[in-house]
Amino acid sequence: MTTTAPLLDPRVIALAHYAGRAVLETVLARHGVTFQQSVTLRLAAVADGPVGRDRLADGVTGALKSDPAQAHGVIDELIDARLLADGASDVRITEAGRELYARTSGETAPFSARIYEGIPVADLAVAGRVLSLITERADAELAALSGSPRK
Repeated sequence: MTTTAPLLDPRVIALAHYAGRAVLETVLARHGVTFQQSVTLRLAAVADGPVGRDRLADGVTGALKSDPAQAHGVIDELIDARLLADGASDVRITEAGRELYARTSGETAPFSARIYEGIPVADLAVAGRVLSLITERADAELAALSGSPRK
């Protein structure tokens, strides 16, 4: 019996997203970290140094399509947990935050490797281009709906 792969559509994208996210959230839960906190911590970890609080919140808002107040709330949670340090107008990742980010990234890497194992690079490149285009178009639609640009 031959099975036909489904065409890429919102349901297929959502199923893939939530399957991968469930793996990540299982690892994060072991460390008492939420998905939103992980996204925020990653943005701080990959920054070249301290990052403006509003810029970090904008990055979180853009990545998660969330409300800016929620993003600031997550930043506050990470500051309270001493994973981020609050400066006058910027925040920076602390050593504890960097260690947590490295630990959770290291724990999820083998899962990611197994998930993507055997998928030809050319297929990954096509999927990356298609998903980037879908994201760009969805962001434009969201901006039109909300009346303001979103990242």
